[in-house]
Amino acid sequence: MKTPLNDDNLAMLAASLAAELKVHGRKLATAESCTGGWIAKVCTDLAGSSEWFERGVVSYSNEAKQELIGVAAATIYRFGAVSEEVAAAMASGVLAHSRADYGISVSGIAGPGGGSPDKPVGTVCFGWALPDEVLETETHLFAGDRDAIRRATVATALQGLLLRIGR
Repeated sequence: MKTPLNDDNLAMLAASLAAELKVHGRKLATAESCTGGWIAKVCTDLAGSSEWFERGVVSYSNEAKQELIGVAAATIYRFGAVSEEVAAAMASGVLAHSRADYGISVSGIAGPGGGSPDKPVGTVCFGWALPDEVLETETHLFAGDRDAIRRATVATALQGLLLRIGR
């Protein structure tokens, strides 16, 4: 049985990410939809986070995605808010609207409603904007209730950037 994620697990992930970013003198910005700022919260729970955490944007609505981080309305219309294309645009947008070196974005369906056959509850799209205009995306399908899906999203977002920094 997989160990359930708890606040201590998330704090350890954030601390590991903080150490990596500080070693390289880099900063992070986040663009969050389904997590509502939870990634930023986990990061800023750490004392001294202003050294490596630049900003977080909660872009929950489609309008916020457009107005705050420059996601094109046509991208949202064509692919849907929960898509790798929108996650990529969110990650690059938050990077462009900040002084950070790395951007993380998440957009998903945490439930309990809102899912569809093509995008069921638990579908989350991730974007990571890296130096030199590198963009990477992934889609995951998480199980559980709203809290479990959001918690897994935070962990996956942080782990994803850790893996990419470590390359």
